[in-house]
Amino acid sequence: MQFQALCEMMKGQMYDYPASRVMILGVAGGNGLEHVRKDRVGKVFGVDVNAEYLEAAASRYPDLAGVLECLRADLTEEPCRLPEADLVIADLLVEYIGYECFQKVIRHVGPKYVSCIIQINTEDGWVSDSPYLHAFDVLEGIHCQMEEEALRKAMDGIGFAPAKILEHGLPNGKKLVRMDFLQSSLP
Repeated sequence: MQFQALCEMMKGQMYDYPASRVMILGVAGGNGLEHVRKDRVGKVFGVDVNAEYLEAAASRYPDLAGVLECLRADLTEEPCRLPEADLVIADLLVEYIGYECFQKVIRHVGPKYVSCIIQINTEDGWVSDSPYLHAFDVLEGIHCQMEEEALRKAMDGIGFAPAKILEHGLPNGKKLVRMDFLQSSLP
């Protein structure tokens, strides 16, 4: 049920704040882009390291031509290639790039709002049981367990204050936590 929960949570992320330029970090194949309304958002930057994912996202949403701009970037090496945005959405991403890299990306993009969804493992394992379980083996070495307080401190360190926290429990003993931040000052 993680996919369905993420999709529903992203709908709120997209429209809880007044933003005409939205950046989705780790957009993958475009999950959540179905919530983009052209009358409310002028530009959506879909960012991912995987070019094939970006091609899939663009082909899945031809109706977003002129609004959706897919950008290939390795956030650990190229945050300076990203344009400015009013809102940054980063779902299940910080776990892979780390707090410090995420701070650099946010500083560069300069949003007013940041909305993250992190996974908290309340039981064993960070990947849910599925037929695709071993597809995540390669990520084991770069995945780190997220902590709400650590993310809050990292965001505070770059001038962002907590704005909203929402939790969504999953049937597999995990929970998704949406943490939103509002730019409070420039560090």
